[in-house]
Amino acid sequence: LQYGIVLDAGSSHTAMFVYKWPADKENNTGVVSEHGMCDVEGPGISSYSSNPPAAGTSLEQCLNQALRDVPKEKHVGTPLYLGATAGMRLLNIANPQTSDAVLRAVTAVLKTYPFDFRGAKILSGEEEGVFGWVTANYLLENFIKRGWLGEWIQPQKKTLGAMDFGGASTQITFETQETIENPRNKVMLKLYGHTYKVYTHSFLCYGRDQVLKRLLSKLLQAERYQATVPHPCWPMGYNKSLSLSSIYDSPCTEKERPSLALNTTITLVGTGNGNLCTLHVSKLFNFTTCSFSHCSFDGVFQPKVSGNFIAFSAFFYTVDFIQTVMGRSVHLPSDLKDAAETICATSWNELLQKAPKLEKRLPDYCAVSTFVYLLTTRGYNFNNHSFPNIAFQKKAGETSIGWALGYMLNLTNMIPAEKPSSHKSILYNYWVILILLFVVTTLMSLVTAVCLLRRSKSSTI
Repeated sequence: LQYGIVLDAGSSHTAMFVYKWPADKENNTGVVSEHGMCDVEGPGISSYSSNPPAAGTSLEQCLNQALRDVPKEKHVGTPLYLGATAGMRLLNIANPQTSDAVLRAVTAVLKTYPFDFRGAKILSGEEEGVFGWVTANYLLENFIKRGWLGEWIQPQKKTLGAMDFGGASTQITFETQETIENPRNKVMLKLYGHTYKVYTHSFLCYGRDQVLKRLLSKLLQAERYQATVPHPCWPMGYNKSLSLSSIYDSPCTEKERPSLALNTTITLVGTGNGNLCTLHVSKLFNFTTCSFSHCSFDGVFQPKVSGNFIAFSAFFYTVDFIQTVMGRSVHLPSDLKDAAETICATSWNELLQKAPKLEKRLPDYCAVSTFVYLLTTRGYNFNNHSFPNIAFQKKAGETSIGWALGYMLNLTNMIPAEKPSSHKSILYNYWVILILLFVVTTLMSLVTAVCLLRRSKSSTI
C-alpha cells in the first residue's frame, strides 16, 4: 500500500485525512480510500493571527497520529499537503503579513515530520469547489471504473453536482451543457480521456460562521445598537451578551462596523420568530442585481441546476439535525421551510432536552436552517422538481466527501488526462490467464473422464 496525508485547514477547525491505495500505480482508479482521520483540537489556523507559532503546534497531536497510522517504512515516501480555505482567505484579505506568518509557522512544524512534505497553501474558492466535485465523483466511480476482468469501463452515468457549506464560504459546482457566460466560473477538466465543462462559484462570507456574524450585524443595525436587542432567530428563553469586537472582527462585517467602541457589550434576547428570522436572513442576499441572462445572487452568473447533487459539510449537519433531532424528513423545499419554522418556534429548554450534547451550536439551527432553505431555493433556484435530486451526505462509502481527496489526486497525478489502456495491470493479466487455464484444465478433465467412462463401459460389454 501507498499513503498520502492532507490537512484540511478550514475556518473553524483543521481535519487531517490519511489515504491509502494499492502500490501498483497502474491500478489507481477507484481504489483510494480513507485510512485514518483526525480532528485537530482547537479553532482553525486563521484564529492564531495573534500567535502564529501556536497554529503550528496545534497540528502536532494529529501529525503524531499519522506517524502511527502510516507504517514507519512508508513515512519517507508519503506525500503530506496542507490546504487552507476561506478562513485563511479572509485573513489574507485583512492582513497578508499575518496570514504569511501563520503559513510559515505551520510549514516549519510540518517539515519536522519524516513525511514527504509538499507545501502549505491557501486554496482559491474555485479550487475548493472543483476539488470537492472531483472527490465526490471519483468516490462514486462516475469518471471510470475497473471491470471484473481488469478492463477500464467509462460508466454511462452523469456526474454529480457538489455543494459545500463551510465556516466562511459556500461552493456550488456542477457539469453543464449551457454556455457559462462568466469565464471566471468556467473550468474545463480532462479526466481519463473525457472532457468536462464545469461551472463553479465560491461565495466568500456565506459560510455558516460568517453568515451568523453578518446576521448579528444586521440585527444590531436595525435596532440602532441599543443595549438590549431582540434576536428573532434565537429560541425563546435564550439570551447572550456579546462584545462588538466579536461581531466586527471579520472582513465580512467590517464595512458595517459602527462608530461605537468595539468593547461595547450588547445583550441579545431570543424571540423565536420564524417569519422575522426569514426576513432578516434574506437581507444577507442581493437578489436584484444581475448583468447576465440569469444569476444566483449578488450578481453572480449561474446556469440552471441540472442532474443529481451531493451536499456535504454543514449542509449535511443541518439536514441531519432536522431529521434526527427534530424528527422531520426533508424531501421538498417546503419540508425544509416547515422544519426551519418548527426549530425557530421551539423554546431553548425544549431544544436542550432534545439535544443536550449540541448545546454550543443549538441556538443557531433556526438561522442556519432558514439560510440553507433560502440559499438552495431563492439562491441556487432548486424547485420541487430539482430539490429531491440533492443527497445530503457526509461520506461516500467509508470516505469523507470534501476537497481534500480531490486535491491529493490532482497533486499526485493519480487521475490521468488520457484514458488508460484496457489491460495495463500485469496482475490482472495473470489473473485472466489463470482463469483461462482453470477452464481449459477443467474441460480437459471432463473430456478425459468421459473417455474413460466410455472405455470402461465397452470393456464390460
